[in-house]
Amino acid sequence: MDPHEIIRRQRAFFQTGATRSPNARLDALAALDRAVRAAEGALTGALRDDLGKPAAEAYTSEIGFVLSEIAFARRHLRRWMAPAAVGSPLLLRPASATVVPEPRGVALIISPWNYPLQLAVSPLAAALAAGNTAVVKPSELAPRTAAVLDDLVRGAFPPERACVVTGGPDTATALLRERFDQIFFTGGGAVGRQVLQAAAATLTPCTLELGGKSPCFVCADARLDVAARRIAWGKFLNAGQTCVAPDYVLADRRIAAPLLDELARAIERFYGSDPRQSPDYGRIVSPRHIDRLQGLLAGARVVSGGVFDRDARYFAPTVVTDVVPGAPAMRDEIFGPILPVIPYDSLGEALDTLRD
Repeated sequence: MDPHEIIRRQRAFFQTGATRSPNARLDALAALDRAVRAAEGALTGALRDDLGKPAAEAYTSEIGFVLSEIAFARRHLRRWMAPAAVGSPLLLRPASATVVPEPRGVALIISPWNYPLQLAVSPLAAALAAGNTAVVKPSELAPRTAAVLDDLVRGAFPPERACVVTGGPDTATALLRERFDQIFFTGGGAVGRQVLQAAAATLTPCTLELGGKSPCFVCADARLDVAARRIAWGKFLNAGQTCVAPDYVLADRRIAAPLLDELARAIERFYGSDPRQSPDYGRIVSPRHIDRLQGLLAGARVVSGGVFDRDARYFAPTVVTDVVPGAPAMRDEIFGPILPVIPYDSLGEALDTLRD
């Protein structure tokens, strides 16, 4: 079915009012919950194939995460839907006023490859809870998970209620030519600009969850073993391919050297002396991204790690320092297992640099 026909059928179905009642929304969420649970084994295998995700990580950060989101929506749905009385201005007295939450209509969800289940199904659950229909476009860079997701949604819903459209950038471009009532996009800033530009033609509301550079501060009075363990966990989960992972560390110069030692110890504690052999360490999504990460090592001194295998999509947990100003690792979001540690002399000076 072509995108135009999918959207036409979803809009016609939405306009019947069949998605609006609390029971219809709760039924949709229950169907989604059952479908995810039934596909747990297939999803675990697909996430392993696409990203090398260990089973425990696949459950906690993807499968269990979306089941928790669905359960939360089911618990709170009736309260979210309830009309709320609000005051009215003197000019309009004796009128009364009520805010009534209304569904938007047909939602487009464009999800990324790094958490290919979580970042597709969580917004889908939100769209269904809000009484919308939904078209989900998963990333072609996680093809096994996209295929399982397609089967999962196809088994739970008729296409006029929710469906998955697979394909590459051409498919996304074709979808963005259509008129939606809400677009939810998770990904990088460059594509986010294209989504927003396409949405502007029809004044379609957008929710854009894009990238960034999330710094960690380690001050002189920190417990360095605890700080290193927490930073290493947040950084190297999913091989660093997390938008809210610590992107780099700003460390008080007095403790920067011992922090590097503690980070190396934390990495070995998590993944052993050879993370390539660890059952708990993931893989980079594609060889092209290995090339990108390799380029980020320019202008920095590797303290630990730095080993990679393009064919195996392996890039070791890597800590670097002596990062030169303007180095590639400090210009763009790293989105991988490279952690720059940058000493600072004054906390105020470091904060001023961030504000700039």
